[in-house]
Amino acid sequence: MSPKQLEEMYDAVIVGAGAAGLSAALGLLRSPEITRMKEDGVEPRILVISKLQPLRSHTGSAEGGIAASLGNIESDDWHWHYYDTVKGGDWLVDQDAAQLLAQYAPETVINLERQGVAFSRTDDGHIAQRRFGGHTRDFGGEPVRRAAYAADRIGHQILHTLWQQCVAEGVEFAEEWYVTDLVLSRDGSGAAGVVAFDTHAGAVHAVHARNVLLATGGAGRLFHTTSNSWDLTGDGMALALAAGLQLEDIEFVQFHPTGLAHTGILLSEAARAEGGVLRNADGEAFMERYAPGHADLAARDVVSRSIMAEIDAGRGVADPKDPDGPRDCVWLDMTGIDPDHMRAVLPQVVETIEKYANIDPSRDLVPIKPTAHYTMGGIPVTVDGEAYRWEDSGRRTVVDGLFAAGECSCVSVHGANRLGGNSLLDACLFGTRAGRSMAGRIAGNPVGDPTAADDPDRTAADEALAVAGDDAARARREDLDALLAGPDDDASDGAAANPYGLMALLGSTMERALAVRCSETTIAEAEERLDDVIGPAAAALRAHDKTAAFNQEVTAIWEVRHLVALADAMLAASAGRRESRGSLQRLDHPERDDERFLAHSMTRLAPADGPAAAELLWQPVHIVDIPPRAREY
Repeated sequence: MSPKQLEEMYDAVIVGAGAAGLSAALGLLRSPEITRMKEDGVEPRILVISKLQPLRSHTGSAEGGIAASLGNIESDDWHWHYYDTVKGGDWLVDQDAAQLLAQYAPETVINLERQGVAFSRTDDGHIAQRRFGGHTRDFGGEPVRRAAYAADRIGHQILHTLWQQCVAEGVEFAEEWYVTDLVLSRDGSGAAGVVAFDTHAGAVHAVHARNVLLATGGAGRLFHTTSNSWDLTGDGMALALAAGLQLEDIEFVQFHPTGLAHTGILLSEAARAEGGVLRNADGEAFMERYAPGHADLAARDVVSRSIMAEIDAGRGVADPKDPDGPRDCVWLDMTGIDPDHMRAVLPQVVETIEKYANIDPSRDLVPIKPTAHYTMGGIPVTVDGEAYRWEDSGRRTVVDGLFAAGECSCVSVHGANRLGGNSLLDACLFGTRAGRSMAGRIAGNPVGDPTAADDPDRTAADEALAVAGDDAARARREDLDALLAGPDDDASDGAAANPYGLMALLGSTMERALAVRCSETTIAEAEERLDDVIGPAAAALRAHDKTAAFNQEVTAIWEVRHLVALADAMLAASAGRRESRGSLQRLDHPERDDERFLAHSMTRLAPADGPAAAELLWQPVHIVDIPPRAREY
């Protein structure tokens, strides 16, 4: 579905139609300001652009739950959720943001229910909740049931509900349009719109807008083994880098402990919450040694490192599909869960194991290994979703009219490691807040206000935004023409000759460099390979078919270029943080260093001769009332 025609200027363009983007659209349209504006006969001009049909957004793959201290089943309080989030993030969390996350989590979940999310229920009719890793009560004591769930398909429920609500509100979608450029004003101080490629028509469009919100998801395709779908290529983050903006804490990538062996397909944390146990080759339930009391439900980074420690110690197991292969897995033992209960509350987990491993989890042990899952860092934003720059002077400068939400953003509620259940909460809660923040800007000066039509200052400002967008679109059309001209006669063969092979090469390179653990040596080797081989090959890619419409190779080329830029930034930030914290385990710097690195990395790629050079600044963490301490589980 595409717009019948593009408006000359939009009040807001939202890029991405997962939980964050759809929540932003609803937060905007249902705000008091926009409601009053509509009552006065002025309709906001809003467009949601998605590289997929919205119901294929990656939100739909979330399985386990959404975190909130509802207190439905047992005593719980948002202050404990707040503490667990700060501790889980290894004290790199901005505590003012984490307070908002925990305090407004119950309201967010209840609003989702009222909109139509069919949560699982307790016998007395309350929203059902399960235990999740790192969620406790009494400030780090007993595990608590805090993850509200819908069997193991909570993401599917939330995505369909939000999409239906957007359809009811008349939201206009541009589906299967790929955004190639974030356009800023000439001085870089504000948003001017985006450039988007309509994959159906093969046409490049300048989409002019006074406000832009990026909600494009994560960057799991940076790694060979990932739970992320093929579309999560870090587009929003790469667009920000290309526009000269920074990424915050981009070195922190969460590896989920239980990816189905050698597929990367996620087996939800809910499997362990319902009684699944991790075992090594000796049959030992080893997590009690690493996290006494929490065991298999410790924070995800702790469990992933423990699994790798067992494998490195020679206690790993081989994938039954390749019994003579590497012993680089451990077992997930679900045989202690009642089979009927398992199928009732974990239907997707069971189906995945049966379909892709050809085993019965009620009788057989399941081979698993950590899989790249979530990007904690991203575009730096305020708690109202406003994108900003961190200046040398030690202050934030907001980019006027630019917003971000969801996994591509960093409001810093996850710090160095995200707790399970907090990602859907982050997307829905802060997506809504960003939408409401945009609404305030729009209501003050809507594009469709007839009384402002003769305002020369406003007209001149809109014309300047349009010129910036048109120039960017013209440059992108030239780039498209070059791609469609086809490969040179002396173009390289093998993996570097097409974007899919090059993406696989990049994924294996990043996996060797950063997966679960890293060092100066692994980072330097990856940087050299990126600079000498992968980066130049990405720049030289050309499409093998000259037709623009429905040419998936064209978008794949842009995607791999986005991933290369992100890899540059991630490796630079990982090299700059000489400590181990949360998901980042530096083998050469094994201890946390609060004296030097209790700070957010702010990474920018500066244009340079040859590969992009990275510039790192450091922003202090917002400590409110939970001083840093040793993180133990």
